[in-house]
Amino acid sequence: MNAPWKSGLPGNRDPFSAYICDDSALDVIRPVVIELGWQPEKCNKGGLRNAVQSLSVSASPAILLVDLSESGDPLNDINALAEVCEPGTVVIAIGQVNDVRLYRDLLGSGIHDYLLKPLSPQQVHDALNQALAVFMSPKAGDADAAKRHISTAVVGTRGGVGASTLATSLAWLFSEQHKAPTALLDLDVHFGTGALALDLEPGRGLTDAIENPSRIDPLFIERAMVRAGDNLSILSAEAPINQPLMTDGSAFVQLEDEFRQAFEMTVIDLPRNMLINFPQLLADVNLVVLTCELTLASARDTIRLLSWLKANANHAHPMIIANKVQPAVAEISKADFEASIERRVDFVVPYDIKAASNAAKLGQVFVDANRSSKATAAIRQIAERIMGVSTDDAPGFGGEKKSLLGNFDFKAMLAKKPKVDLSQAD
Repeated sequence: MNAPWKSGLPGNRDPFSAYICDDSALDVIRPVVIELGWQPEKCNKGGLRNAVQSLSVSASPAILLVDLSESGDPLNDINALAEVCEPGTVVIAIGQVNDVRLYRDLLGSGIHDYLLKPLSPQQVHDALNQALAVFMSPKAGDADAAKRHISTAVVGTRGGVGASTLATSLAWLFSEQHKAPTALLDLDVHFGTGALALDLEPGRGLTDAIENPSRIDPLFIERAMVRAGDNLSILSAEAPINQPLMTDGSAFVQLEDEFRQAFEMTVIDLPRNMLINFPQLLADVNLVVLTCELTLASARDTIRLLSWLKANANHAHPMIIANKVQPAVAEISKADFEASIERRVDFVVPYDIKAASNAAKLGQVFVDANRSSKATAAIRQIAERIMGVSTDDAPGFGGEKKSLLGNFDFKAMLAKKPKVDLSQAD
């Protein structure tokens, strides 16, 4: 049960390319591309025709942004693009025609999304983030679709920012709301709160795994993990604090390998010190949720962790979550925080001390105990983004937007539509 993008985006292909007609759109797109860690040189001048010509002699990227503004017949011209693109490419179209029928026809032909000009940075950022989610989801028609696996590491930039609360809530949402078999691995071996948040005894499973890595196999996983629900199991510990952690990290990597075989989702509550000591833990992680607060210290450490991830786990897509946010009393504003880290905050979770206290009193995870809380609504959106599910309307239209589980299936398109002679294209 391998992760759909075990090494990041597919194969040796470029992660991204764009073919855009006008300079104003390029000026919006390039900063977002840089923010996501891609090369701004991949943003090319020229629309769909230039894309067809370029991709006919080179490998297509994983994510393709193409401008249809100069296309006289977008649907037929997309067919010409399909002839030169490899299967699995996720295509986002840009245009200036606000027509719901065109939007639906484009989605029906396999386009992942359609953005309406004039573009905004947030619009482009969200579209590219959602395109990345496709590679954490099963591809349409894939025989292995039922065997998908998404591994998410939750890392707090500072102590007390609520990373463990977020990790347990996400695991609960994956298992209860999305009915996905989920493993929660709490790697704060001495002071973890994963089991505590679920009102469970942690057991000895994790400490046994650390002491005897050779024992780790499917049977060990079945016996060692503590069941927290029909679809949720947790592996955690309360190791004696007079016993230092004596491991080379191999046990944790083996556990992750077994989780990929037994579950659809893995959530790792990953303390910063474990990240530093065992960088191999992120070798097969799809997404790293950096949980921060709006303080100078958290901004500094977010910058350092983003730099570390780029150098040591470039395949893992970072998601920035500002947690426990109180705009009126924040040390620095969200805008200043984003300027400091040179990228946007993906989600903001408001501070709600009453809800946190209520969860502790009930012995339930935060989102279970406080289902109507604004903080719960934000965490639910985070879970949906990770799962690759969109609940937003399409920009500029009133119709429903396709689920992110869709893909751009060129083979199916070619079977449905006649080929187009490029020499006759407008």
